[in-house]
This record gives sequence, C-alpha cells and structure tokens, in this order.
Amino acid sequence: MNSTISEHHLGKTAYVYVRQSTMGQVRHHQESTERQYALRQKALELGWNEPAVQILDHDLGKSGTQMLGREDFKALVAEVSMGRVGAVFALEVSRLARSNLDWHRLLELCALTDTLVIDEDGCYNPADFNDGLLLGLKGTMAQAELHLLRGRLLGGKLNKAKKGELRFPLPVGLCFDEEGRTAVDPDEEVRGAVALVFRFFRETGTAYGIVQRFAAGALRFPRRAYGGAWDGKLIWGRLTHSRVLNILKNPSYAGMYVFGRYQYRRRISSTGEVQKRVCATPIEEWRVRLERHHEGYISWDEYLQNQEQLEKNRTNGGATMVSGPAREGLALLQGLLMCGHCGRALTVRYTGSGGIYPTYLCNRLRREGLAQRDCLSFRCDLLDQAVTEEALKALQPAQLELAVAALEELEARDHDLGQQWKMRLERAEYEAALAERRYEEVDPAQRLVAATLERRWNTALQQLEELRKQAAEFQQRHARVATPEQKAKVLALAKDLPRLWHAPTTQSKDRKRILRLLIRDITVEKGSVPKQLLVHIRWQGNACTDITLQRPPSAADRVRYPAAVVDRVRELARHLTDAEIAEQFRREGSISATGKTFTGLIIREIRFTYRIPPPVLRKPEELTVAQVAEHFGVREGVVYYWIEYAHLQARRLNAGSPYWITLNATDELRLRDWVQNSERIHPHIPISPKPAEGSAL
Repeated sequence: MNSTISEHHLGKTAYVYVRQSTMGQVRHHQESTERQYALRQKALELGWNEPAVQILDHDLGKSGTQMLGREDFKALVAEVSMGRVGAVFALEVSRLARSNLDWHRLLELCALTDTLVIDEDGCYNPADFNDGLLLGLKGTMAQAELHLLRGRLLGGKLNKAKKGELRFPLPVGLCFDEEGRTAVDPDEEVRGAVALVFRFFRETGTAYGIVQRFAAGALRFPRRAYGGAWDGKLIWGRLTHSRVLNILKNPSYAGMYVFGRYQYRRRISSTGEVQKRVCATPIEEWRVRLERHHEGYISWDEYLQNQEQLEKNRTNGGATMVSGPAREGLALLQGLLMCGHCGRALTVRYTGSGGIYPTYLCNRLRREGLAQRDCLSFRCDLLDQAVTEEALKALQPAQLELAVAALEELEARDHDLGQQWKMRLERAEYEAALAERRYEEVDPAQRLVAATLERRWNTALQQLEELRKQAAEFQQRHARVATPEQKAKVLALAKDLPRLWHAPTTQSKDRKRILRLLIRDITVEKGSVPKQLLVHIRWQGNACTDITLQRPPSAADRVRYPAAVVDRVRELARHLTDAEIAEQFRREGSISATGKTFTGLIIREIRFTYRIPPPVLRKPEELTVAQVAEHFGVREGVVYYWIEYAHLQARRLNAGSPYWITLNATDELRLRDWVQNSERIHPHIPISPKPAEGSAL
C-alpha cells in the first residue's frame, strides 16, 4: 500500500470522476473512457472496498472549461468540502478541470479536508507542499496544452480559410460542384426562388414584404437537409421571416467567401458563472473576406445597400435613425423628416376623433427634460402637399421613361412568377412519372409491394392535378400585363403621373416608396416669422431644394380680429357709441371675423377684449347717479328708482354704460319735497343747498 494512503482515507468514499469533452469523443474515442472506468479497479487494489468506490460519469460529453453544466463535478466539490471523500481518482488533471480557477479551488478544498488526488502517475496529498506544487504545475500545463491545441486548430482553419478552401455548409441556392468549388445550385427552381427573394426586397424594401409576396403568390421556398436520412435532399415549404433575414444577411449570395462572421463572447451571468454566446461581428472585423470567390445572386454593392436598408427598417434603433420602411399610415414623409433644432427624427402622432389627423412632432428634448416645449409640431397635410408637388415636378421630364420601365417591371415580375409555377409543375410531373415507372417495373407477384406503389402513383397524380388547378387560378387572378390593350392602358396611366398619384386606388405605402426613391431626408425648422416653416429637401443625388411654408392660423387666430380693425374701433370709440360704430362698419361694407355683419354687441365684445374704454359723451349740464344722490342726501338706489319710474330725465349710451341725468328746477323742487315728506326715505347726509338756476352740480 502507498504510504500516503492511511486508514483514515480508506474509511471514506473514493470517487472516480469520468469525463469526455464532447459526445463525439464519447462515441469515437472509447479507449479513453475505458481507461477512466478502469480507475475503479485501481481504487480496489489500493485498499478501498467495493461499496466505498463511487463512479461519477454524468459529465460525459461536457466541456471542462467551466463548472457550468457539470453537475457531477459540483457534487464532487460539495462532498470534498464536507470531508466525506478519501480520494479523488482521475485519469489526468484535465479530466477534472480545464480551468485553473476550478482546479485550484478543488485542490484547496482537498488540502483543507485531507483528501488525496490520484491519477495514473501517482498519489498526491494536496496538503503537502511538494505534492500541491506538482498538482498546480500539472493544472497549468493542462491549460497551456489546451491553449496550444486550440491555437494550432484555429491557425490551420484560418490558413485554409484564407485560401477559400475551408468548407462549411452552404446556404440554399449554393452547392459544391464536382471539383469542390462553390457554385450556384443546378436546380433551376431553387435558383428562381432565391432570386425572387432579392427581387422582392428591391421592390418592397422589407423582409415582411417578401414573406407577403410569397404568400400572395402561393410560392414555396426550399431548404436543404444536412445529416440523417434526408442528407442533401431539398425540402419545400413556406418561407418565414427568419429565413428571409438569414438570406439577406448572408454574404455568400454576393459571391464573397467569408470566415469569422460570428464569434464567441464571454460574459458573467447573474449567478456569477462565465457564459459564452455566439455574436455577429461587424463587416470590418471579419477575419477572411474574399470577393468574387464564386458566382452570386447579387453584387457586393447591393448586399451593402440591403444591410443599410435592414438597419433603417429597425424600429428600436433610437431617435437618430431617419428613414424606415414605408408603412400604411397617412403621413407620407414618415421616416424622412429631421428636426432643424435638435437634429432628431420627427415622429408621427395621430390626433382628432379616431386619430384621423396625422401630426409631425419632435418632443425628444422635452421628454428628456432638456426643454419646456416641443421643438416642432404641425399638421402633416401642409408639408406633404408641398413636398409632393416638388417630387412631381422632378419626375415630370422622365414620365415616359418611368412608364416604359413600369411596364417592363410588371412583365418581368409576371414572367418570373410564371416560371416558378412552371418549374413546380415540371417537378410534380417528374414525381408522378417516377411513381408510374416504379409501379410498372415491380413484379406482379409482389402484390403487397405493387399495392403500395400503386397508391403512391395515385397520390402523385392527385397532387399533380391539384397543382395544375392552383396554377390556373393563380394565372387568372394575378396576371397583370398580357394583352396590347392592357399595355396601352398602363402606358397612358403612367404618363399622367399626377392623376395616378392622387387616385383613390393608390395606397399610401406606394406613394411613400416613390418618395423614398427620390428623397434622402428633409430638415424642417422654424422661420423668423411666426407660423413659418423652413423646409430643406435633400434628394438622393445630394441636390437640395429649399421651401418656405406658412402654417395656417389656429382656430383662435381665425376668429381673432386683425390689428387694423381693433385700431379702427379704438379710434371711433372716442366719439361714437357701439351701435354707431357698427353702423359705420356696415356702411363701409366690412364683415366680422366669422363672416357676419357688425352689430353693437360685436363692437362691445371687441372693446371688452382689447380694453377699449367707452366714449365720453356726457354734456356739461348732465349729472351722474352718485352726484344726484349726494345732492339730495339719499342712497343711490333711490336715484335708480326715480330713473326707473321716469321721475328723472336720464340717458345712457348702451346697456352697461352709466346713466347721465339732466336735473331741472321743477324736478328738483318736486324731489326735495318728496324727500322731506316721505316716511321711507331718510336722508343720511345733509341736503346740499339749492343750486342756482341753470348751474350744474
């Protein structure tokens, strides 16, 4: 027995840790697995009894670079930390851990609990300095070995990739020829389906638009199976949004050989474990880029334009993004406008009952607390109409060329869709003929086999007939330009572009697409004059056009009287009453802000709003109510009573203006007697002496 092993160690459990890094090693490198299981016999030879030897083999096929996912290794560490383990058996240090962190943590626990570490080379006690030093060196060498192996493998792959010879699964539409070179798929239907994806993206500008086009045309899209019984076979099915994005982002379709599109990134999770995930890298960080490596479906410039368009289509890209996909909303310039004040993109808000009034808005600074008011906010129709007029002016010289190009585009689209259906029918006819040949070549005596082949033949014929019906319905429903009369109509309609633009059948999305082909972006800012907008249009060719727009007045501004009318009322009010001023306006032919003739009430409202005092037209001999009340020593209410029952001669300019009273000698004597002899009127101030006749108080 080894002198390092004592009865204390033999009285505890011995764990044999078995691990292989990948399932491929487990299946194809079984010698290493057998050697690890043989450590059980070694533990028995060293003195442990059979029940005390436990095998931990649930980590087979798992990497040892970290503790994540290795449940048996976690259990081993837990048992060691509780002092229940006498020895840990492993084929070598790298079997226990490929990470120095995990390895030294285990060694520290073994040293604290007096646990032995035994491999093929010997028995070690981590509590002993020399043994601990040797085990630490072994762990460092194992990690260095892993680094060297990885460097050699990656170096070989990178060197082969630089020559364009490193092979990896190709996307659908590309395959390897007899000489191992990358080439387009020889299947014409496959090539047509892939080409339609890029064609529809040029037309729609969105990945969802491609999916909708394929669904509307009842078109299928292939995928090639890798591995298993279906290895290399084509499987036709529905095109999905994720497939479209993978196709548009794959540079292989642009004829470029790429290595290093995706790289591993490590991060620390919330539980403190190191996790690796695959992340896409920018184009400038790709390790290998070989242009014109093979024949592609698009050019490299078109590939870059597609990536730029996909980036613009993102709705979570932040406020600095300007353009975007054309959508169904009423705002034609959505995604093209920039604020001249803060440089952010303007958004669209729908206001009014039911959201029928689209509005362009820039409120980024206010939302971030950097301003008290929005930068810009105005209705869409004013700016949309002005920009539309400029766009139609720019298109006017090229209307005939546009008409011919639109006609050719429609014919090419119908031809491509028809070709896809034609090739799909040819494939179905081939499968039916193949089923027929198999049925005819079978031995009639094999009735069971013949019945199965006959059933497959009938199924193929039914599928062929159903496909022919679908093709006929599609051709009847989606054929666009077929006859000379239809071509003439399209040419005539395209020549009159303004009528086509304003037609009710033209969708807002189509108008937006046309504007995006012409305009790169539009900057809007406030002018020096109130209600003024300065619009700077930057066309796709970098030419610029400046427009000045005057925003319509608000509802309050539309009923607000201009300064000239207010000044006229202020001038006339010096010597005319409200009714007389209204009569003067009627003689001049003026009308109010609401389109009505002027009345005294309207003039009164104008004076009240703009604080215009009433005219001072009191005659020298006329008295006010307060003066009369003071003269007779009564309350003002008594004077109003006398006026109401015509005991005094009084006049007023209009309702609300003060009374002006004319007091003659007869009325004064009568009213003095009334005050002296009345039981209800009690003077609260002395009565002033009788004024001289003809004098004013």
